Amino acid sequence: MTRLSTATRNKLKTVSTATVATALFKRGLRIQCIQNVHPLSPEQSTMVGEAFTLRYIPAREDLNTIEVFRDRGHPQRKAVEDCPPGAVLVMDSRKDARAASAGAILVSRLQQRGVAGVVTDGGFRDAADIAKLGIPAFHQRPSAPTNLTLHHAIEINGPIACGDAPVFPGDVILGDSDGVIVIPAHLADEIAEETFEMTAFEDFVAEQVANGRSILGLYPATDPQTPQDFAAWRAKNGR
Repeated sequence: MTRLSTATRNKLKTVSTATVATALFKRGLRIQCIQNVHPLSPEQSTMVGEAFTLRYIPAREDLNTIEVFRDRGHPQRKAVEDCPPGAVLVMDSRKDARAASAGAILVSRLQQRGVAGVVTDGGFRDAADIAKLGIPAFHQRPSAPTNLTLHHAIEINGPIACGDAPVFPGDVILGDSDGVIVIPAHLADEIAEETFEMTAFEDFVAEQVANGRSILGLYPATDPQTPQDFAAWRAKNGR
């Protein structure tokens, strides 16, 4: 798995999924947002980490009895124990939230192991308990039934689809109050640098607009005065 540098990770923690979506759009990447996933807690921190994946297929009754969890190599349990610290566990649950992808005990174990967050395009059981843990977690909606009801965990750390977005192991996952976006691993450093700069400019613009300035010539910066004003603002604010 490609490892994020500390500098890139720290920069991405200061930017938004919206800003990253714009940077990816400029490069022709338009389906990187994981659709229909939501943070379990409005207070959870920004999530940044490399993707470590788990793929589910539809369950088959003779293969998904409760006894399968006795197997230490069961892919769901193994994914929880193998997901590296600092990574994000991303689950392909086929956008099916009728049965849970995981519950509070497994998510708590991920947190104790130093995992940066967890995402499923299905649902979590014990959702209120997960929300209290503090680890960034995103899902479609709460779901009480055990995953074995509908999901068969089949593969760890292969390419998956999650909420209609392609996710390859090692891609960088960014999650905030707007949702979750997937940054191709080879673009992570340049996207981090570009969006860090974009965020500074957008903060400047927001302040200008709050003070009554028109967006015309400001956003985008087509007025020659705007870059000069932005440079003065950066110097003043240490940005």
